[in-house]
Amino acid sequence: MGILSGNPKEEPLHYGEVIAIWTNLTVNNGLIAAYQTFYNHTGDDDLKSLIEECVKAMEEENKQIEKILKVNAVGLPPSPPARPDARLEDIPVGARFNDPEISAALALDSAAGLVACSQVMGQCIREDIAMLYGQFHMAKAQIGAKILRLNKSKGWLVPPPLHAFPGK
Repeated sequence: MGILSGNPKEEPLHYGEVIAIWTNLTVNNGLIAAYQTFYNHTGDDDLKSLIEECVKAMEEENKQIEKILKVNAVGLPPSPPARPDARLEDIPVGARFNDPEISAALALDSAAGLVACSQVMGQCIREDIAMLYGQFHMAKAQIGAKILRLNKSKGWLVPPPLHAFPGK
């Protein structure tokens, strides 16, 4: 029996897995703080709900990956403090993020998260880590679909030039 046979949770992480998991935690911590700020800037209740869902999903991811890092004696990255609640009316109009800007940022982050999860799955040698990132990928895909639906329904989606085939 080799070092990589048996229970995957007893196998060591390789350096790529460690940096991917640690980076995931770092990015999530930053995005949670940013999304708390976005929440203060939005006036749209549907967008607020979606921001809350994104934050809860990242907090759940963080619980799982913090546990993996701790078990493997990897130090956790620093985390920014939670952002305080603010009233939208107290933020000057010219200093506010607009709802379409916030929604576009969520869409961008969702797409980047899908790519990152795919990359981690592809480099993993521990099946449990690959499966965990497969679950994260599915959750991000579902949130991404909600963001797309919201952008379409609110008229916030800016499509690229559409290509029409000749004769159609």
